[in-house]
Amino acid sequence: MNPSSEKIISLDDFLKQRDRLTDKKIVFTNGCFDLLHPGHVDYLERAKALGDVLVVGLNSDESVRRLKGPKRPINPEMDRALVLAGLGCVNFVIIFSEDTPYNLIKAVQPDVLVKGGDWPIDKIVGKDIVLAKGGEVKSLDFLPGYSTTSLIDKIKNT
Repeated sequence: MNPSSEKIISLDDFLKQRDRLTDKKIVFTNGCFDLLHPGHVDYLERAKALGDVLVVGLNSDESVRRLKGPKRPINPEMDRALVLAGLGCVNFVIIFSEDTPYNLIKAVQPDVLVKGGDWPIDKIVGKDIVLAKGGEVKSLDFLPGYSTTSLIDKIKNT
């Protein structure tokens, strides 16, 4: 078994481990992470630097299709999860099928909630949950020049 795959867990399995993480600062972020690129890696490393444990909520294939259209995702959810889990900065990957990670955030109860710079703080889903428990909500700038959509366009035009 690939050691990285051990980082891909169900919400129930994460909650069973949550008790041993009480002294750790948990950071949560989410996304589709369809074609992982340097912008994603930079973002995830900076997110992890905000705490001790980085939990990534990964949109399922069905939710990506609802959000991005019928031609997405390019990579299936388990491939995307394995690539994320292979990053040293990622501690857990939890696949969710809703359109937003609200219920996942409610269950995980992170200390820090992070989204990319295209999300103004007041629009970040789950901010109410994290702020109510005294946590932080951050919007991190993207590494300029990288986006999944621009990569897909580049591939189409090559």
